[in-house]
Amino acid sequence: MKTFGEASKDLDPDDTVVHVCTPPSERNSIIAEVADSGFRKVIVEKPLAGDIDDLARIIRLRRKHKLHVEVVEPWLASTLTWRLVELIRSGRFGAPKTIDIVQNKPRFRRSLTVPGHPTAFDVELPHGVALALRLAGNARVTHASGSDLEVEGNRRPRMGGATIGLRHNTGVHTEIRSDLTSPVRERRVTVDFENGRAIGHFAVSGDDHHSQLTVRSNGQSDHLVLRDDAMTEWMLQAYHKFQLQGEQTLGFTFATEVVQLLSVAKNICAEPLARPEREPVTPHAE
Repeated sequence: MKTFGEASKDLDPDDTVVHVCTPPSERNSIIAEVADSGFRKVIVEKPLAGDIDDLARIIRLRRKHKLHVEVVEPWLASTLTWRLVELIRSGRFGAPKTIDIVQNKPRFRRSLTVPGHPTAFDVELPHGVALALRLAGNARVTHASGSDLEVEGNRRPRMGGATIGLRHNTGVHTEIRSDLTSPVRERRVTVDFENGRAIGHFAVSGDDHHSQLTVRSNGQSDHLVLRDDAMTEWMLQAYHKFQLQGEQTLGFTFATEVVQLLSVAKNICAEPLARPEREPVTPHAE
């Protein structure tokens, strides 16, 4: 089967889930083809869209074809995330004040050879923004910056790394940083409370499904190793939602908020348009 139309002849669209794994710049046309072929249940890689325009197109497609779209966000199903949510809700260490999220990894080969992710904001930061919204609620962008990737004479604009600052409606400040030229992998979240600190480390790959959480307060420190196969758990939850009756909107709405914040950050970092060259001025004789 080479097309979704051919696939729809052999598969029951009502019982089929389509996984769209293309980069965000190619996603809108693929989802349109999926919908036109009769499929309604779709899993989409993060971020849902690359910019506000593509997001609007996907929203229209979803409304027109009554699609059920789930966007891959394993950190939202992570055991570590839910432990942090519980800490915040419990008020055990007072109110959260700041959140710092770091997502570093070396990504030279893929960034230089595989097109589709236009900026570093589209690679790791969707996870971080989603996590921040889950921990501290709705937010607005306060600042953003980005850097280029340069190696051995090759350069990819805006693919070296990215930073985004958020101020949540709850008063919490979040800083999210991603370095795609880092020599080491790290996925860390730090929540500073009024009377303590929680430091979490997500698994950096699928090789070992464990995360770690350290909580410090009043000179004491507690350390936990958590079984945390977040991707499997997220997938199980997604397929469970596909089996439920009625429209599922919560995950989709959450994913649109992530795209909107990332789009604001990318606009802040956008290079200014080149000014048109002026016509040469011919001096007039006095």
